Amino acid sequence: MGIHNKTTLNNNLHLSLYWKCQLIGWSVAALYWMYTGLIGQHFQLPLAALQFVTDVAFYVVLSHQYRNIVIRNGWQNLPLDETVKRIVPSILIMAVAYSVVTIFKIYFLRRLAMPDYRQDLLTFIEINGPTIFIAGIRLMSIWLLAYHLYHYAQREIRIAKENARLAIITQEAQLHNLSSQLNPHFLFNALNAIKSLIIEDADSARRGIDLLSELLRKSLDQHDLQLVSVAEEVELVTDYLELEKLRIEERLEKEFTINESCNTLMIPRFSIQTLVENAVKHGISTQQNGGCISVKINKNQGYLNILVQNPGILNLKRNNGIGLKNLRKRLSLHYGQRASFEIMEQIDQTVLATIKIPLT
Repeated sequence: MGIHNKTTLNNNLHLSLYWKCQLIGWSVAALYWMYTGLIGQHFQLPLAALQFVTDVAFYVVLSHQYRNIVIRNGWQNLPLDETVKRIVPSILIMAVAYSVVTIFKIYFLRRLAMPDYRQDLLTFIEINGPTIFIAGIRLMSIWLLAYHLYHYAQREIRIAKENARLAIITQEAQLHNLSSQLNPHFLFNALNAIKSLIIEDADSARRGIDLLSELLRKSLDQHDLQLVSVAEEVELVTDYLELEKLRIEERLEKEFTINESCNTLMIPRFSIQTLVENAVKHGISTQQNGGCISVKINKNQGYLNILVQNPGILNLKRNNGIGLKNLRKRLSLHYGQRASFEIMEQIDQTVLATIKIPLT
């Protein structure tokens, strides 16, 4: 209980940035005025100290009252042009208030500290009023502009943060939607592979169902994940290719070349799977003798490189389906312009799909 009370007391004694600026700003101004009095004539230390204390106290109260009016009327939330319309007349009003406070304060302090001071108030105002009013214009302009510029900057920061937060929420929703599209697409192709085996090879169909069950489990376990490790993605691809091999048999071969240091790196879920699935559907399945799907993963010049190559001829119409469109969108959402994806036909009648993902 004692510790809690001490913490509460410390929090209550903690000065906000506003009050620190108020006290430091007006103290510096009062010290400057004290310095000008020191290098002038008839300097009296007790009078200077009293002037310093009253300067800080009166002007803090005066400017704080303006702050209360601003908060009460919500001026700190107004657009810049509307704020300017209020600042200009406010400077004039505050300068008048400053002049009145300063004139009476200086006059009566002089009368109090200097018994032989005989100048009347009207004469004092006539002599010193214009100078004090100009000083008030200058000081209140600085204070009001600094105060409103601070609030304007804070509002812009809040708006920027809110826009960034909304952008992230929108991006996450888009990614979730894209991932949701991939699940049924992927499972539909897997079911088609098993369907073709049921009549021809019951044993292979049963093995296919086991593989599909495992694929479903992994898919459900990672349902909310947008990124998975390279090792997890490769494991998924391996199961998928085994399922396809049950259907295509010896016409499908695979070759994986993966740098071990890449296994723990995170990549968009179903990224390699999409390329492999596309290679099987539009490459291996269209070749009379089938062929080998080559998967290479390495790091080079600050990028993770994923290369999937298969025999075949590039058909832009067939190779621009939902899976590849989806992949492009997800890479863009995750990495912006820093990631790249391209699919090209090679001179040896193979098709090479390449993903480059920044490592930082």
